[in-house]
Amino acid sequence: MSGQTHLAGRHVLVAGAGVTGGSAAEALLAAGALVTVTDGSAERLRELESRLGEVRLAPGLAEPPAGTDLVVTSPGWRPDNPLLAASAAAGVEVIGDVELAWRLSAELADPPEWLAVTGTNGKTTTVGMLESILRAAGASAVACGNVGLPVVDALLAGHRVLAVELSSFQLHWAPSVRPRAGALLNLAEDHLDWHGGMKAYAQAKAQVLDGDVAIGNADDDLVAELLAGARAPLRVSFTLGEPARGQLGVSGGVLLDRAFGGADGEVLIEADRVRPGGPTGIADALAAAALARARGVSASAVREGLETFVPGAHRSVVVAESGGVRWIDDSKATNPHAAAASLRAHDSAVWLAGGLLKGASVDELVAEVAHRLRGVVLFGRDRDVIAAALARHAPDVPVRVVDAGDDAAMTAAVRAAGAMARSGDAVLLAPAAASMDMFSDYAHRGRAFAEAVRDLLGADRADT
Repeated sequence: MSGQTHLAGRHVLVAGAGVTGGSAAEALLAAGALVTVTDGSAERLRELESRLGEVRLAPGLAEPPAGTDLVVTSPGWRPDNPLLAASAAAGVEVIGDVELAWRLSAELADPPEWLAVTGTNGKTTTVGMLESILRAAGASAVACGNVGLPVVDALLAGHRVLAVELSSFQLHWAPSVRPRAGALLNLAEDHLDWHGGMKAYAQAKAQVLDGDVAIGNADDDLVAELLAGARAPLRVSFTLGEPARGQLGVSGGVLLDRAFGGADGEVLIEADRVRPGGPTGIADALAAAALARARGVSASAVREGLETFVPGAHRSVVVAESGGVRWIDDSKATNPHAAAASLRAHDSAVWLAGGLLKGASVDELVAEVAHRLRGVVLFGRDRDVIAAALARHAPDVPVRVVDAGDDAAMTAAVRAAGAMARSGDAVLLAPAAASMDMFSDYAHRGRAFAEAVRDLLGADRADT
């Protein structure tokens, strides 16, 4: 790739030396660019230098160096970051690593196909299902993007089909991306602090619908509206109900394709064989199937891929069952929309919630699930916001508030939940909020929950 791309000899500044920034820098070097990397962490810069060696390091830049032709930012950097704002003011284009991968991909003689997934919730499960389906069909496919593997790494590895999970941040910084097919799973308040409001957040998500085939959730009014206005020449929807022509849906207990499978439809798989189960898992499976079918994948490959798919950790995982109580880790429920979907699966639950709400409202969530709540245990920075919503919409539900701010808080929360739970209940960690106020990430939070549950149940057995 070196010396043969539009980036050869150009001065490119990479903002951020984490996983994404490091991958972008490596791809830029391979494309023949002259690369400078900036970051506020000297340690991350040293680690990157030891990996690549050929980059120039510039700690803590607040404006682009003279002669900079392009800035490639890590997705989490906000547009109002001083460096990015100064770059834009100086007329220097700012893009993300996904946009970089798209431009490099377009210069290949035989570029890979992009199948993209976004939405407030369910993205990782859907791209995992899609990867499994594509591999069952014999494709050289990989899940990449927000799922963990940077898209530029997947591109450089030579995969022929990219199942790309895209966050709203990544889409904001990827104005040119037009996937072969793109799916929008759902939309609810999230990352409003980053985007400045719901309208900008929705507009970022809707970019995934501007490729050849646009796929959207017909059961989500916001998504249906965006799908109707999409620029894609072919628009397909999915529903948990009986599918009309041009839709995928559920009929007689099976997933049925009436968009790519003809007027009578083609059976894909029995609904009770989809994992994770329940409405959200089935919706994700329909979206994954639609993306694969848009590429011509057979119904038998869809079935095989869904049957062999293994859901990721911290997504409605039962970590223990004792005394008729199930303890469930859904730490991945990092916003109210995801928490509502998680709680809907249980008739009676003790709910563990709290963290960073990122500007999202929880009133609608609490009002919807109030009748399902045995009790609630709150922790994290925005616990008082959730407590206030509970006081308004579920005043009779017992609430315990945990004030500690580290792993000890989870231990206290689990013990409080155990005291509330009765046989037949679920004790559900579905925080409705991000984790970084108390934990390194949602996985750390989920592990802390599972460890606290095991400690509690072990102590209870020792006391009997």
